[in-house]
Amino acid sequence: MNNSLIIALDFATKEEVHSFLKKFNGESLFLKVGMELFYKEGPSIIKELKEQNHQIFLDLKLHDIPNTVGSAMKNIASLGVDLVNVHAAGGVDMMARAVEGLEAGTPSGMKRAKCIGVTQLTSTSEASMQKEQLIQVPLLESVLHYASITKEAGLDGVVCSTLEAGAIREQLGESFLTVTPGIRLKTDEVQDQVRVATPQVARENGVSAIVVGRSITRAENPYKSYTLFKSEWEGITL
Repeated sequence: MNNSLIIALDFATKEEVHSFLKKFNGESLFLKVGMELFYKEGPSIIKELKEQNHQIFLDLKLHDIPNTVGSAMKNIASLGVDLVNVHAAGGVDMMARAVEGLEAGTPSGMKRAKCIGVTQLTSTSEASMQKEQLIQVPLLESVLHYASITKEAGLDGVVCSTLEAGAIREQLGESFLTVTPGIRLKTDEVQDQVRVATPQVARENGVSAIVVGRSITRAENPYKSYTLFKSEWEGITL
C-alpha cells in the first residue's frame, strides 16, 4: 500500500457513496470507510465496495479492553478489508490482541489486513494534548512514543501527521507504515484539522499513504480534484 492516495468517504449513506463513485468511471480506488458510514450501512457497504474492486481502509479506531478488541478484529477480518486501525493509547497488549484477532479471522488463502495505530489525531494541537490529555511532553515525543509501542506490539505502522512522518521513519525504519490524514492543497481550507500539509510535503517526508476527504468528496469536480492531489502526491506536473 506504499504511495497510496486514500479517499475518505465522508458520506452518511451508500446512495451518496455510489453517486460519488460514478464520477470515477469504474476506476479502482483506495477508499476509507469511517464510523459515520459504517455505523449506518454496516458490513454490506464493505461487500459492495470490494465487489467493485476497491481497496478498503476500515477506519473504526478501536480502543477497548484487549479481549474485546481481539474479538472485534476477528470479525472485521472476515470482511476482507485491506487496512484497519486501533488507538495506540490502548496499550501494547490491546494492540497485540488486535493483530492476533486479525490473523485468526482472516480466511484461509487471504492476506490479513494491515493494522496501524493512531498516535495523536491531526485535529490535536500540542497545547490541547498537554491540557486535555495531561501529556506534558512535546507532541512529537508523544507521537514517537506511541509509534514505538505500536511497532513493539507487532502492528504494521501508524496514523500520524505528515509533520511527524520523517522522524518516525528515521526511528522505526522504512518498512513501518505512516498513513497521514490532514492533507490539503495550498488553496484549501484547513477546516477542523490542525497539523496539515500538502501532498508534496507528504511525499518529501517519505509518507507511505495519504488520506484526503472533503477536499475531494465535496469538490465541485471530485475527479478533477482527485487528479490534482494524485499528481502532486506522485510528483507529476500536469
